[in-house]
Formats: sequence, C-alpha cells, structure tokens
Amino acid sequence: MFLVSGPALVTAACRSGVIGSFPTANCRTVGELDGWLAGMADSLKRAADETGRAPAPLCPNLIVHRSNPRVADDLATVLRAGVELVITSVGSPEPVMKPLKDAGCLVFADVASVRHAEKAIASGVDGLVLLTAGAGGQTGWANPFAFVRAVRSFWDGIVVMAGGMADGRAIAAAETLGCDLAYMGTKFIATRESLAKDEYKQMLMQSRLDDVLLTRAFTGLETNMLRPSIAAAGLDPDNLPVRGAIDIAKDINASERDKPDSKRWKDIWSAGHSVSGVGDVPSVAELIERTEIEYRAARQGV
Repeated sequence: MFLVSGPALVTAACRSGVIGSFPTANCRTVGELDGWLAGMADSLKRAADETGRAPAPLCPNLIVHRSNPRVADDLATVLRAGVELVITSVGSPEPVMKPLKDAGCLVFADVASVRHAEKAIASGVDGLVLLTAGAGGQTGWANPFAFVRAVRSFWDGIVVMAGGMADGRAIAAAETLGCDLAYMGTKFIATRESLAKDEYKQMLMQSRLDDVLLTRAFTGLETNMLRPSIAAAGLDPDNLPVRGAIDIAKDINASERDKPDSKRWKDIWSAGHSVSGVGDVPSVAELIERTEIEYRAARQGV
C-alpha cells in the first residue's frame, strides 16, 4: 500500500502467518529498499528462531509502469534479497519476468480486466491478482463474482481476490467463488503498525462505503479515494478534473513528495469499499486473529 505499508506492518503480518506486501516505491531510495529488505529478513529469521514456526513470506510490489524510473534498480535489489514472491502492478509484468523467474521467484500480476489477465498469463506469471471494483487506490471496474468466474474459465493457476475484503467472511466467500487467496488492504491501513497518519486512520474509522469516490482526477487511472480527504485538501469532490496525468516518477521522488503542493497519496487518501468495516485501530496480530475467527465461523456456517 503506497506510503502506508512499511517494515513494521509487513513483518507483523508475516509473523502471524499472512503474506506481508509493500510497494518498493515506499522507500525513498534504492539504498533504503536494500535496508528494508535486509532488516525485515533479519526480523523474520529471529521470529522463526524464537517460535520454531516459519513466518509467511514477505512480498515486494514492483510498480512496472514505464514512468517509474527506478524499476530496474528496484528489481535488482529485490533479486539480491532473494525474496520468494513478487507482485507486479500498474503495467505489464513481461519486462521483469525473466530475471524473476530465473531467480526462482513466484510472480503475481495485478490485472483489472480479462484482457490484462490473458496478457499476464502469456508472459508466464504464477498468479493473477484480480483488481475488482472494490479495491482501494488504483482499482478495477469489474464485479468480483463475474471477474473470477470469467478468469477461471481459462486459468487454473493461482487467483487472488482484491477489493471489498472487509472481514473473514468475505475471504471465505472469495474461496467459495474459486479464489486461492485474498488481498486485504484498507483494514490494515488502520493498524498500529501502519505508516498512515493518525488522521488517516481516524478518517477510515469515521468513513463508510458512500465516502469512497471513484475518480481519474489524480492519477489518470480509475482510483478509489476518500471524499473527506479530498474536501480537507480544499477541493470539491463533486467538481474534480475529468482526468489527471499518470506521473509515478513524481510520486516516488523524495524531493517532490515533500513539497507542500504534492497532494495525492500524501494528503488525499485512498480506501476500498471495505472501509465500512473499519471500526478501530488494532495491532496487525489482533486484526489477523479476528479475521481468522470470522473466516472459520463462515466456513462452519455459524
């Protein structure tokens, strides 16, 4: 999650048996990314030694859009770290597939349409992350029920549901639909280990589904953003530009990020349709425990 998931959140998830992911662009420099990966690997090794249980793998998310100037350097850093799993997003995974597969890394690709899914499969990915209409940040448009079944008609590999995962019951529903895994993002923003500002976490607790606005005004892509954060930034959510420019280079450039007028992601915040399920700010471990209880209850028909 851009500017939200950092080492504390990722390692807490992995220690609790859940794959912890973060965009490599959350690091201001390639050197910082190298430090993050090394530190998280050390933390997870200590946890395994202390508990006798192997943690879940951590999973860097490579933004592969052509406007990302750091993709090659981030890829090289991820390969040096020997990670087991990588997500590719905002573009075709094809340019990074060979080095990742040569290193024995599993590759999951974010896809928002059947056409995107077909192209990702042709490039050789191991899994598809289906961005449905309920996903926060840069999202998809498709209904999750229709999207999963359409993809399952030609793909028997790993399918991950992304969007609207409000609790363990939603994860059980995704599994019944034919998914192997599920993304949960919004509720993890509102955890104690998250890098999100306290004001962001409070806004998530106070918001509901109707406060999520689908817009192209900020990135040029369909993006779910929080209406209250748009208003707090001095903009009218109902009178935004039709389409903004995609400029990922600006988003990940440290000097630009710190400028007062650099608003998107820093001051205008995203959320998925599951925001109605955010009621407090627990620890990551507490959230995962709750979610597991909800999942097991759903599977048992309780």
